[in-house]
Amino acid sequence: MIAGIEAKKLQNTLYFLLIAIAVLAIDQVTKEAVIKHFALHQSKEIIPGFFHITYVRNTGAAFGILSGKESWRLYFFLVIGTVALVSLFQFFYSNYKDPLVVIGTAMVCGGAAGNIIDRIRYGYVVDFLDFFWGPYHWPAFNVADSAITVGVLLLLLHFLLKGSS
Repeated sequence: MIAGIEAKKLQNTLYFLLIAIAVLAIDQVTKEAVIKHFALHQSKEIIPGFFHITYVRNTGAAFGILSGKESWRLYFFLVIGTVALVSLFQFFYSNYKDPLVVIGTAMVCGGAAGNIIDRIRYGYVVDFLDFFWGPYHWPAFNVADSAITVGVLLLLLHFLLKGSS
């Protein structure tokens, strides 16, 4: 029985790492492509009236909250991101049997790591996915932000299903 538990933990840890590394790699490759091929604030229409790729720099959190150039912001976001990664990894290890936890925490960790790497390398996060509908415009975001959002939704689903059982 214990060998089976350890094998399951190892298997799910490998799944976790593969997902997190894949998210991180896709995030960093797409950001590098945007930096290489776009000037700051340059935009290219992909789907008319709905989606552009637009290179922007975000010194704040989601939607540019707390954005600015003061150095405390960088350290604040690095500390928050690191604490979140450690906490999520601990949560994963205490709930490793649930596929929603494995996938959700891996996506959030991979995305958070991608944005932390940006903050360390550049002092800001590279955003480029730019959606809008008529006069309604969503702030630009990136692959890491998308993975974090999907991961959080999977974790919420885990909690909803766990609470209903």
